[in-house]
Amino acid sequence: MDGIRAGLLMGEKADSDLARRLRQDGVPLGELFSWMSGLYFRGKLAYAKAFAVAPPHVSASYVITACGGLVSPDTLVTLERLREIAAIDIDPSDVRYRAPLDCDCRVLSNLVGRHGEVVLLGSIATPKYVEPLLEVFGKRLVVPDEFIGRGDMSRGGLMLRCVLSGTELTYVPVRGAILRGRRPPRLAPCDRSA
Repeated sequence: MDGIRAGLLMGEKADSDLARRLRQDGVPLGELFSWMSGLYFRGKLAYAKAFAVAPPHVSASYVITACGGLVSPDTLVTLERLREIAAIDIDPSDVRYRAPLDCDCRVLSNLVGRHGEVVLLGSIATPKYVEPLLEVFGKRLVVPDEFIGRGDMSRGGLMLRCVLSGTELTYVPVRGAILRGRRPPRLAPCDRSA
């Protein structure tokens, strides 16, 4: 949220279509984050839309926010709300981050049941997401095995390729997973003619 693209959107002189929509009625959170973080978040969102399965009346995907817990990517966010989110760091020791996240995770845990898996489409190498999620979901929290050793952009590209091919990744429990593995080979270029 403190990157160049976020500044172009949230700055006083921001005048793009997206910035105007953000100031007026709001923009879906998924669209905002996809624009600000580019390939990585676009890959997450597309992958979740293609493969996520959820019980009835439960969103199939959520975005972890700095002060709002788990938020559906379809939720409209205004500039004021985006600034509130940007003002808080994602820090597992900060109650402003943890309280809403812990509450939402407990609700989600009850909705998915004791045997439902929760897929984390993010890094497990830092505790900011893993620590709070493991406390609630335990062995039900899984991550794509193919993420191990990949950077953000590579994971984003991998997820977009999976959507194009209709191939779901392989999930392994976060607890006990390798945090930093050998870097896998580069992804092959996409066939853009398909």
